[in-house]
Amino acid sequence: MASEQRVKETNIHRAPILGVIIAGAIAALLNQTLLNVALPKLMEQFHITTSTAQWVITIYMLVNGVLIPTTAFLMEKYTTRQLFISAMSLFAAGTLVCGIAPSFAIMLLGRVVQAAGAGILMPLMTNVIFNLFPAERRGSAMGIVGITMVFAPAIGPTLSGWIVEHYFWRLLFFVVLPIALIVLLVSFFILKNVTATANPKLDFWGVVLSTVGFGGLLYGFSTAGGAGWRSTEVILMLLIGCISLAAFVWRQLSIDHAMLEFRIFQTPAYTLAVLISLLVNMSLYSGMILLPVYVQNILHFTPVQSGLLLLPGSILIGIMSPITGKLFDKFGAKWLAWIGLVITIVTTYGFTKLSLSTSYSYLVTLYTVRMFGLSMLMMPVMTSGLNALPLRLNPHGTAMSNTVNAIGGALGTALFVTIMTTKSAAHMADIVRSQHLNPTDLAQMELATKQGIAMGTNDAFWIATLFTVIALILALFLRNNTPRPEKVTAKKRVPQLS
Repeated sequence: MASEQRVKETNIHRAPILGVIIAGAIAALLNQTLLNVALPKLMEQFHITTSTAQWVITIYMLVNGVLIPTTAFLMEKYTTRQLFISAMSLFAAGTLVCGIAPSFAIMLLGRVVQAAGAGILMPLMTNVIFNLFPAERRGSAMGIVGITMVFAPAIGPTLSGWIVEHYFWRLLFFVVLPIALIVLLVSFFILKNVTATANPKLDFWGVVLSTVGFGGLLYGFSTAGGAGWRSTEVILMLLIGCISLAAFVWRQLSIDHAMLEFRIFQTPAYTLAVLISLLVNMSLYSGMILLPVYVQNILHFTPVQSGLLLLPGSILIGIMSPITGKLFDKFGAKWLAWIGLVITIVTTYGFTKLSLSTSYSYLVTLYTVRMFGLSMLMMPVMTSGLNALPLRLNPHGTAMSNTVNAIGGALGTALFVTIMTTKSAAHMADIVRSQHLNPTDLAQMELATKQGIAMGTNDAFWIATLFTVIALILALFLRNNTPRPEKVTAKKRVPQLS
């Protein structure tokens, strides 16, 4: 095995390095939700259906998901500078292709290139933080990172709605492109190598199996929202994904140098943190996906207004994330997670009471308070889990948690959209039957449709509430250990992975 050379922290200015990496992550994460409101314009421009247009979002998530498992290998093989500059170059190139795309197929190609760069940036950012900061200061650093992980995707619909309503949709990409180019230029002068490198071998079959496995699952979950869970295509892709993923896990456990180290789940604190994060991440998507649909289809607000609904919560996340990080450093994750989950449960339950007359102020207030609760638990729980691993396994822990969250996001999106659509149809049929409505009476049928969608949305939020209750039960087992200095924890955290 090639000897590792750990980069010393002396003579390294943390703030500029962290700043340039966070700026790159903001640009990448912004693209996850930037096109949500712009889909009607893309359909009009390229003469495509809604199901086809959705692929500009789905393919971004798919490529991110299948690339993440390889990031542990990449972070061990290449230096911080090499990876970041390569990732930002790919992201900038993909953004340019999307902005000038003459056809929808070319735009999809650009989104693939974009996602290839973005899929590297987030795990790299977390790994850099864990190499730059000692254990007792990681909570504060990860709190700053929380701004990018929640604020950037949440502000995307608001920015997109404003641009689409007042300008041409291609401006969406030409707003992001200068940011990516400036970050890329600055990184040449500021970014230092802060992670250890070795000479691992690429597990070719591991890459194939993980790509097919995670790609199959993400494709199946993403398609289920439109095609339904009983669709042959969905069932087949989920089956292929599960079989490939099982083969991937078996291979990773049986080879000496795993591409993605599944034995990190032998650490109970990390496993618990991953499960809680998965449930919380899925619940987060319920609000981000369902509320814009509800306010536009039922309350008839504009895309800009539906985007503005998420804005106060996004601002609050940006304010709270550094504060939460400092609280984590002082008190640990246990109490923060409990308080945050209780707030999240109460506010998510509040969304099960939607009707045709629900006020906009009620939705804004409830969503903002909900994001306050989420801000208290997302970063602390993840940081607590990664702290439980030895530093040498942090790339694997980061890659694993990002992979699980990508799958959770896709599953949450598909699950809540499917519940809303299927239950809405069922409720509408019940209303028509119980009230003996005349199907030819368009006014009555429109009212029944709206009532059905509102009730279906409530049902979906009931499931989201259940997820947060399960997360709270799991959080009862969190340990409230205060982080210790790195030189002390290095002696304590030496689990043997055999």
